[in-house]
Amino acid sequence: MTPSITARDAERALRTALSRGGEWAELYWERHHVVALTFDDGKLEDAVTGLDQGAGIRIEVGDQQRFANSNVADADDLMTLAGRAAAGITDAVPGTSFESLRQEEVPRTHAVAIDPRTVPIERKVGLLRRVNELARAGGAKVHQVTAQYRESVQEIVVANSEGRFRTDTRVRLVLSVLVTAKDGDVLESGYEAIAGTLGFEMLSDEAVVAAAETATRRALLNVAAEPAPAGTYTVVLSSEAGGTLIHESVGHGLEADLNLKGMSVYSGRLGQKVASELITVVDDGTDPGRRGTAAIDDEGARTNRTVLIENGVLKTYLSDRKHAKKLNIPESGNGRRESFRSLPICRMTNTMILPGTSDPAAILASVPDGIFVKKMGGGQVDVVSGNFAFEITECYRIRDGKLAEPLRGATLVGQGPKLMSEIDMVGTDLGYSVGTCGKDGQSAPVADAQPTLRIPSVVVGGKVKGTAA
Repeated sequence: MTPSITARDAERALRTALSRGGEWAELYWERHHVVALTFDDGKLEDAVTGLDQGAGIRIEVGDQQRFANSNVADADDLMTLAGRAAAGITDAVPGTSFESLRQEEVPRTHAVAIDPRTVPIERKVGLLRRVNELARAGGAKVHQVTAQYRESVQEIVVANSEGRFRTDTRVRLVLSVLVTAKDGDVLESGYEAIAGTLGFEMLSDEAVVAAAETATRRALLNVAAEPAPAGTYTVVLSSEAGGTLIHESVGHGLEADLNLKGMSVYSGRLGQKVASELITVVDDGTDPGRRGTAAIDDEGARTNRTVLIENGVLKTYLSDRKHAKKLNIPESGNGRRESFRSLPICRMTNTMILPGTSDPAAILASVPDGIFVKKMGGGQVDVVSGNFAFEITECYRIRDGKLAEPLRGATLVGQGPKLMSEIDMVGTDLGYSVGTCGKDGQSAPVADAQPTLRIPSVVVGGKVKGTAA
């Protein structure tokens, strides 16, 4: 589907926006198609489809921004919105320079084989029904199964008064499975998701079966597991654990807006050692097919593979246009917004710790007594102090370098830079997790990744002297 606004439409709107003054103006236009299906306890409980189309126009006046947004159906609506944005300018002088728009095609990192909009809704519901049947086959302890399908096709146009005119189409799918198991009074859950910026081809039967069986296995494992003991342990984080650790404990703290305000533990530390020399952290918005991938960010800048920490040394921050200028660092292509109703802010895309040189099996074998984290859940972090707490959704005791009994109800508690500085083994593997990141009231799709890691000493929260986990 081609954009419903042209470069000519965009230029007219931008010139109108600057007609009363201002140093710079930007247009962000979006058409967003969504499908959301929820299959719960054997029934289709919720089905939502929709199309949202609109635009946001912002104008820079000194250090201030004027922003107007609304649903727009055509070029006339766009001109009305531009006029409304211009009407907010009362303290600037007309005559701002303007460069004619240059339409530029930015190549995408991967192709979409099957546009999900061409797939009948019945087939999508059939996937959820199959997930339910696969999970229910886990036995009588399977108490509840919730399967969800989320489809998002977002077409955007970004243009500005410096001559930029770029477009992107982002196809994102998520199939998630949440299984709850019950044994007596104990209720535990298992979760797995398939997600990426790919088409319907991503949801192969093999992938769907694997997701359903993994969520079910995890729920049944947890309901039979012993409550996790609280204490300080050597912890091995499997690559399967996903990148919650790097996302929460490091990633948010490396966003430029927080550092400019002095609200990050990493503020003012460019060029300093902030992690173990074994640790290199990158944010890669070009990683093919990953959930946070796009050709351009929401300011029209090309996405990048940005090295944030290299061999333990802080190299740069994740930036949008505004904060790159203020901090005098390169614009990294991390200006993201939830929709045309929002202003762009500094956000992660696909953030990861790069693989190291240690064999993952050797990392496990090196620990005589500890905790093996196979899968992480959600987490929280205070970016000012770096303190974090993460849920663990699948973990085991390590005894004599081997996996022993499964544990449930565990959390990891610590301080991000301290933990990053103490990691002493980094595996050669790499595993991804996917999610939706919240910041300043906006949500953004992201992916995170890490290799197998060994942390010599970290606090594990759990059951303490007979109290509830």
